[in-house]
Amino acid sequence: MKIGGFDRTFALLFTVMLAIAAGNTALQSVLPALGRSLGAADSAVAAVFSVSALLWVIAAPYWANRSDRHGRRAMVLLGVAGFTVSLLLCGIFLALGINGVLGPIATFVAFIIGRVIYGSFGSAAPPAVQAIVAGRTSREERTRALTLLASAFGLGTILGPALAPYLVLGHLWPGGPEIGLAGPAFVAAAIGAVIWIAVLRLLPRDEGYAHGAAVSYPSIGGQGTGAAVTAATASTSEKVGYFDARVRAWMISGLVVGHAQAMTGQAIGFLIIDRLGLAPIDALQPTGLVLMMGAGSALLAQWGLIPLLDLKPRALILSGAALGMAGCVAIAGATSLYGIALGYALTSLGMGLARPGYTAGSSLAVGPEAQGSVAGKVTSINGAAFVLGPSLGVGMYELWRPMPYLTAAAALACLLVYAWLNLRPSVPGPGASPAR
Repeated sequence: MKIGGFDRTFALLFTVMLAIAAGNTALQSVLPALGRSLGAADSAVAAVFSVSALLWVIAAPYWANRSDRHGRRAMVLLGVAGFTVSLLLCGIFLALGINGVLGPIATFVAFIIGRVIYGSFGSAAPPAVQAIVAGRTSREERTRALTLLASAFGLGTILGPALAPYLVLGHLWPGGPEIGLAGPAFVAAAIGAVIWIAVLRLLPRDEGYAHGAAVSYPSIGGQGTGAAVTAATASTSEKVGYFDARVRAWMISGLVVGHAQAMTGQAIGFLIIDRLGLAPIDALQPTGLVLMMGAGSALLAQWGLIPLLDLKPRALILSGAALGMAGCVAIAGATSLYGIALGYALTSLGMGLARPGYTAGSSLAVGPEAQGSVAGKVTSINGAAFVLGPSLGVGMYELWRPMPYLTAAAALACLLVYAWLNLRPSVPGPGASPAR
């Protein structure tokens, strides 16, 4: 597999990962406006993605293990099919709601059914894609290849919200049914169908023997931290629990950071509509702009600041929590698009520092024989944050608009104190480096 140059198989697998993440986050970014247009409760909108994320967290490890038995190519086809069918059904149900055929409650109940398919079967593809790449690369180039593959997932979470406002469609024909805000779902489903056919015709049969790892749920603000790559490449012999003294403080830090990010990110679309007094359809481009600024800030942290400043895990947690806290406070008081965008960019910059911090810290705290186990725990923490986080954030938002942001700021302030007291250099496992 030519990673440095062009390779058709790798390009196809890269596209699979990119499309799954982009399709999910594109739909996620327009759903606040869609829910308001249909007159649905904000909490119902958040529940849709909480259900999907829960099923993803449960199903992803299952499919990662089943791919060894049923074949990686079959799992990629299953995952892309689940992604495509789910988005097609979601588009149909949403279009029926937009055109008044279904009421708001019936629309969202049907929509949840579509999302159940995505969470249950869409998660089959990423572990199988990893396994195929690992099986076709040498040990020396495997980590680089899987890291590049993981970047497709992260890039998809950025492209989805950026492109979604331009995928809103009009009427099928003059005087015919309106597609409207269901457009991103239909476009993503069409792309998924093309990719499924390409996988069927172009992806070679399984070669070699390698494992893939469960990947965190693709969500706005949920850029990867590298844990899935470690889990896919490490040979695990020691099992490490969440409450193991070596990693407990890092896991708690990850849980707080993840929930703060999920709470604030999911509510941002509603905040833009309400603070700026916009009609739902008019809020799409401002929402896309804010989300792009947030994504750009997270990438600046992960691809620029961390390598440039050579920050250690403890410093990443402390600086990330401080910046995230300041950003959340800024969002809570913002009354303009500029203020909201600046606050969200600052929050995302902090999260972009903190997420790799607890990933690296937990890895450095144990020896090489425990790397796979710890990476799997970090991945599950990343995914779990998007199960309850969105519903908690939007539920608080319905009570009082600044509440999710002030709550996240308070949680990050508590994390600052906790991290300062508990994230100290410790005695690592054999072969590990001191976590600092």
